[in-house]
Amino acid sequence: MRNIRLLWLFLLAFAFADVHAQVVLDFDETYAQELLKPGTPAPDFQLQTPDGKTLKFSDFAKGKYVVIDFWASWCPDCRKDLPEIIRLYNQFHENGVEFLGVSFDTDKEKWPDYIAKSGVPYPQVSELKRMNQSEVAKAYGVRWIPSIYLIGPDGKVLVSTVLSYKIEKKLYDVFAEPLPAKLSGTCDTITIDGGKGKLWAELYKPQLNPGQRCDLVVLCHGLNCDHDFELMQRIAIQLRSAGFATMMFDFNGHGKSDGRFSEMTIPNEIEDLEQVLAYAQDLRFVDDIALVGHSQGAIVAAMVAGKHPEDIKAVTLLAPASSVRDDIARGNLFGIDFNPLDPPDSLVLVNGIALGRRYLKTALYLPIFETSAKYLGNACIIHGNGDRLVPFTCGERFHQLWNGSEYYELEYYDHNFTNCIYRPVEITTEYLKKVLK
Repeated sequence: MRNIRLLWLFLLAFAFADVHAQVVLDFDETYAQELLKPGTPAPDFQLQTPDGKTLKFSDFAKGKYVVIDFWASWCPDCRKDLPEIIRLYNQFHENGVEFLGVSFDTDKEKWPDYIAKSGVPYPQVSELKRMNQSEVAKAYGVRWIPSIYLIGPDGKVLVSTVLSYKIEKKLYDVFAEPLPAKLSGTCDTITIDGGKGKLWAELYKPQLNPGQRCDLVVLCHGLNCDHDFELMQRIAIQLRSAGFATMMFDFNGHGKSDGRFSEMTIPNEIEDLEQVLAYAQDLRFVDDIALVGHSQGAIVAAMVAGKHPEDIKAVTLLAPASSVRDDIARGNLFGIDFNPLDPPDSLVLVNGIALGRRYLKTALYLPIFETSAKYLGNACIIHGNGDRLVPFTCGERFHQLWNGSEYYELEYYDHNFTNCIYRPVEITTEYLKKVLK
């Protein structure tokens, strides 16, 4: 029992430190066991559309990628997931992906009424039988709805799942346009004076005409990682492809910057970002400045935006780790107990990293929301409700704090958005294009 508990603490702490080892709940392990496996030929079927026409699947799917959504209008989980399937249709249908709904409704009047009410844009068919009576459900091993398939152009199963994000991830893998191997701008390594010594930074400037200016996005990584963290790298590349300048840097005690990790504090990181912001403001080619932060980097970005609201045009927070103050107040951080009123000189986590006493003392009284509330500009918050490291209620609170902010709660997504990393990258890029361009 003790070994199991130690293993759990290791996974928990390692995950919260913004590296990739996370405990991710996968409902397929419970509800998708009988679905057809990848590589299996998709069984053919003929079913009726709401207007009484016959649709033969092999004719409908011939040579195409097809998403089959097994659902019913009486199913609460299906109704909850339907907007996601519609979103995927709107995003990927132009790439030639077909979508087909196979319903287990039995009322031939309520079924089409719900389709019309929900604005479903793709074809629907049904046997007008319950799932346990349906021949097509038997053929496809459907024992739970929603169940979703992606069929390839060769007529074989590519993905079978009860989680729509897995379909999305595969579609992105297939259809995402490759980013240029080399952008036309320049990428320079610079150093900036930070709160604890020199900060390593990378400044990307797109190719501009003489006198032309552009918007700059500063990216802030989370605890115990650096500018190379995959999520931030992907966001930076996508933003550069969209014509933004970007600045990536390592906070003190992280990556290539000066300082010891054990001496790092959130107030120090706020100083770091303020220095980066001052540097960016002196760049003649820069117009508006936006901040993007993940986890601890997100609360640093939010607080700096609150301290300098006139200097920041937009903020995007990904899984903001504002629960750190409450965790320390309870005397339990990353699964390790301590006295918050008399913290240890260092809190050594089970993966070997050590937080210093000053980190614990300063975070205990950190005015996260009081300071952030002073920011009144454009804001977007993205959080996964499957985040077991920072509750998604932290993201909700920022959304409530900032009037007019946009909030995206991603179903089942973990702290680092490893479920489908394309999704937060797309949301971030599209939001900043909307409010800055």
